[in-house]
Amino acid sequence: MKYKIWEDEQSQQQSASGMKAYSIDLRQKVIDAYNNREGSQRKLATRFSVSLTFIQKLLKRYRSKATIEPKAHAGGNTGKLSSEQMAIVVTLLEEDNDAILVELFSRLEERTGVLVSRATMGRITQKLKLTRKKNIARQ
Repeated sequence: MKYKIWEDEQSQQQSASGMKAYSIDLRQKVIDAYNNREGSQRKLATRFSVSLTFIQKLLKRYRSKATIEPKAHAGGNTGKLSSEQMAIVVTLLEEDNDAILVELFSRLEERTGVLVSRATMGRITQKLKLTRKKNIARQ
């Protein structure tokens, strides 16, 4: 059974809120309109359907850095497990699909030396879209 460990690269480049950066084309249009004095910053924000703050930050970045490229994603918290360790979680569930989260994270610690909480293991299994099916005969 194969599981997708990581989503496509595009979804990794989105921020936690799921928002993408405005396109370079839009940014260039805003800069051109501002340089041609086609309106105040507020009017440009309304015209291009963006926030006034976006206009202000874009102009500041253009003046100071001479670029309109969006900033690189700052990162956020890194995942507790590497892709190899995530693959081990998949293997653990394939070996024993009846395992509860507490059993999973203790087995993961035995194999990798990495300790995660029950809640973290729950989020990992959700992220991997793994289901744990209980065996009625086991109880």
